[in-house]
Amino acid sequence: MNHILDTSVFFSAFPVGPGSFTTPSVAEELADLASKCRFDLLADQTMQVRDPDPQAVLKIREVSRQSGDLPVLSETDIDILALASELGGAIVTDDYAIQNVAKHLKIPVIPIHQRPAAKRTWKYRCPGCGRYFKNTGECPVCGAIIRRKIK
Repeated sequence: MNHILDTSVFFSAFPVGPGSFTTPSVAEELADLASKCRFDLLADQTMQVRDPDPQAVLKIREVSRQSGDLPVLSETDIDILALASELGGAIVTDDYAIQNVAKHLKIPVIPIHQRPAAKRTWKYRCPGCGRYFKNTGECPVCGAIIRRKIK
């Protein structure tokens, strides 16, 4: 089975072997020398680095919008999910938002250090006036910060 590696893999000692993939945007998120060195070493040995198909990215945006996770996903998160959807692999991550969207897509998830996330669908509600919205931000009615809650 292919393993699609999120950024958190490069901060851990998770074993990486043949059939491992990640995206160029993951490399851009790495800030410390140790994780950059691990990325470079794995890219030279067994890991393949590639961009996801643009159609897969659009699919991920739609599914994550429906699940309520789109406002909390980074472009890298979307790339990882799209690559996993495209290649049919399992995502290796500790990110709960990535895990949630993966569960909605029936993509297997391998957590690194955390327990697996439960599948959720989120709503966005203003704590001030109680109105519901499509994503976070400032409430246009009362000015309070819109919060994410379980549907």
